[in-house]
Amino acid sequence: MSEQLLTSSAEGVFEMRFNRPEKRNAITYAMYEALYRGLTEAQADEAVRVVLLSGEGAAFCAGNDLNDFLSGPAFSSEHPVMGFLHTLASFGKPLVAAVHGQAVGIGVTMLLHCDLVVASRTAQLSLPFVNLGLVPEAASSLLLPRLVGQQRAAELLLLGKPFDAVTALNLGLVNRLVEEASVLPEARALARALAHQPQSALLETRRLLRGEPERVRARIDAEARIFGAQLRSEEFRTAIRAFLARGRAAS
Repeated sequence: MSEQLLTSSAEGVFEMRFNRPEKRNAITYAMYEALYRGLTEAQADEAVRVVLLSGEGAAFCAGNDLNDFLSGPAFSSEHPVMGFLHTLASFGKPLVAAVHGQAVGIGVTMLLHCDLVVASRTAQLSLPFVNLGLVPEAASSLLLPRLVGQQRAAELLLLGKPFDAVTALNLGLVNRLVEEASVLPEARALARALAHQPQSALLETRRLLRGEPERVRARIDAEARIFGAQLRSEEFRTAIRAFLARGRAAS
């Protein structure tokens, strides 16, 4: 699949594990392509009943790799990100996530597409899109208010301040909190439990819970058009220069 995305399969559970620990699992174009292929293959494989997302090292996912966005191809409907996001939105099997350390940007918004999320008690989450001169993605401008309410979603997205795992639990972004060493074992146990459920009833119940995906896909496209325009803006370039300067000062 990719050295930056480890995969394995057992007992009906297909695991996709971010493997860029030196970059806190920030996602590159190559990783998006690997995620897209992994989900597509998992959807087609009858032996796969559940997909589990997790991350190597000290973090679940620190968001997008900014160097890719600064030096890569122009953002468009053909961008590797879009294949992953559309597949994530229309994926027909249960998704489970094991979150520890940091979850930033797409590392949080992808959780909105998951059915069950286990997090460490020490996890830290943030949605710093506006802070970086960008807008939300992955249909989070639709799914987050639906989950936590308009006012809470506005606070999380407009201010972009980090929040802890207890807050995420209280908001309904995660299902349960455990000690960090137990995150992956607990998530695997939940994934196996889902895999052993009567499959037709499970998939139909999930479909009914999620509703039709057309509105979600339409919001992904609407967000992407604005996201792409913001990537070309002076506002984004100014915010990124300030962000990179802070990083250099802290190192």
